[in-house]
Amino acid sequence: MTVPKQARGLDIKAFAQSGGDRQQEDRLADHPRLLEEASGRGADRPVRWRAVGQMRDAAGVAPQIWLHLMAEAELPLTCQRCLEPVDEPLAVDRWFRFVADEAQAAREDEDADEDVLVLDPAFDLQALVEDELLMALPLVPRHEHCPGEVRMEVTDPGFAQALADKPNPFEVLADFKRKPGGDAR
Repeated sequence: MTVPKQARGLDIKAFAQSGGDRQQEDRLADHPRLLEEASGRGADRPVRWRAVGQMRDAAGVAPQIWLHLMAEAELPLTCQRCLEPVDEPLAVDRWFRFVADEAQAAREDEDADEDVLVLDPAFDLQALVEDELLMALPLVPRHEHCPGEVRMEVTDPGFAQALADKPNPFEVLADFKRKPGGDAR
């Protein structure tokens, strides 16, 4: 799927001023970092998202630029308990406020409930979608109830036999001392 130009170089200010509402369905393959988390599986799975822009009046300042982002996807990950595939649903519902520069963003982000981002006339909305879904990934993906028996130990069937066949080093030393010319001083 070709990514629409508007998602990669979006003028957020114009989008918010017009009350923009953009809805899109991508493929997981369109989000390479998410696809990497899925170990390359599920490239054709959908990533659905919607962005709504708006201008909000604030007391004593010019209207502020806001973006509401909602996104969802289901990633095929590996269960860390049973090591079998597990589909993890991801969902994002976040508000972002845009400011003029990095210094202002750093200053205001500490005290704000919303995320504060720097206004960019060619904003990459699709990268924001991917960033937010990446942050929604579970730290340890796992089934609520694993489909099969979870093995809690790993054994090598030949290990016990190999250990039994291995000569005891003290017996080897004793044999060495008993042999003629085996006097080790």
